[in-house]
Parts: sequence; C-alpha cells; structure tokens
Amino acid sequence: MNTATVSYKRHRFPPQIIANAVWLYYRFPLSLRLVEEMLLERGIVVSYETIRRWGIKFGPHYARRLRRKQHSRNDVWHLDEVVITIAGRKHWLWRAVDQDGYVLDEIVQNRRNTKAAKRLLTRLLKKQGVAPKRMITDKLRSYGAARRQVMPDVEHRAHKGLNNRAENSHVPLRKRERIMQGFRSPGALQRFVSIFSALRNLFVPPRSKRSALATHIHRLQAMAEWKPWPWSADISGCRSQRVYMQTT
Repeated sequence: MNTATVSYKRHRFPPQIIANAVWLYYRFPLSLRLVEEMLLERGIVVSYETIRRWGIKFGPHYARRLRRKQHSRNDVWHLDEVVITIAGRKHWLWRAVDQDGYVLDEIVQNRRNTKAAKRLLTRLLKKQGVAPKRMITDKLRSYGAARRQVMPDVEHRAHKGLNNRAENSHVPLRKRERIMQGFRSPGALQRFVSIFSALRNLFVPPRSKRSALATHIHRLQAMAEWKPWPWSADISGCRSQRVYMQTT
C-alpha cells in the first residue's frame, strides 16, 4: 500500500470535506453541479470547478490507498472492449474483470487490434503477478493472437454468451458518460476510470455476498476503509483546520 503523505496545504477546506466531495462525485451518478448543490445544503459553499480540481488532485491518492483484492491462480479473467467517442474520434476502453466482477485493469487505446490486446494482457500480468486459470473473451480474434504471445499456457474461451461479466461492467461507466456529456480527452477518461473503478471495487459487494445482511456489513467495512483522514496526511497548512475542529 502506498503510504506517501497527501498534502492539504493552502486548501481552505479540511480533508474531511474534500474527501466527501470526491467520494460523492466518483461513487454516485452525479454531476459536479449536483455535488456542489448537495454540499451547499450542508452549509459548505464551494464551486463545482473546485470540486473538479479536488478530484484531479486527490482522487488518484485516495484510489491508490484502497485495499486491493488478493490475486489467485484460480481467478478467471473476463476481457472486453467498448468504443467511446471523444471529440469525434473513436477510442477503445479495454477492460478486464475477474469472476466476481472486480475490475482488474482498464486502459484507453485508439486501436482495436492484436497490439492493443497484447498491451492489456502484458499490463495485467505485471499488475496481478500471476496468470489466471482461464480467460474469457468475445470472438474478437485479437485476444487469441495476443494470448498466444503473452501467456500461451492459459486456457482461452471465446464466446459472446460467456462474457456477460465483462460486458455488464461497462454499464456504470456508460451511465456516467451520459451524465458528464462525454469525456474531453483520452487522458481524462483514463484518469476518471482509474478512480471510478477503484471505488466501485470497494463498495460493490462480490456476487457471493448478495444477502441483505452481507451487503450491509460490506458497505460498513467499505466506508470505514474509504475515509481518508486517518491516513498519513499533512494538514498543517490547511487554513480552516482550527475552525473546523472547534465547530465539530
């Protein structure tokens, strides 16, 4: 886990408010203006542009601190790609999820070919550390060609009906894309999905824990892990720290 200090110097608001704004924006299908309105209802006057900048600055730090799932050789990787139009040009978001729907990796590329599929598999192996028991894809031949180059011993099943797990994982991002009225650049999309998926991995319970009680306990544990303020943070330069502590 990355334990580098997050600095809140020269920020008028304390870490609790900043983290709550980032959480609202990335966890729920809300626009920046709606998050601004929700904070205003709580007596916090901040512009949507400031919330956007908080997400860019602190979102990656928060996402890196979240607990990662333990990888296993018995994992099954579901791979899929979805087209996203940015400024009139087609880009492809390549995504890999495991058998529980946990997002393993995502990468934005401007091609849908063997080279792009190979790059995804190479990143996956580097991040996971172990090869999967099986990989499942649709019938795009680029996956098979890339697998033979990167991990030839792994079983590969190419069938559209078997890959619903990966296809369903695109749905939450599609909803956010409509609310955000698209993405401005491939880099902005890559930054957004890295934070967005990290929070979904934390808060959405795996398929094996779908009872009401299990879901409730899972969410309580997720909330306890998410709150960033117990983490190592430099708040000595936070101008409203003393006032906030007095009012709470």
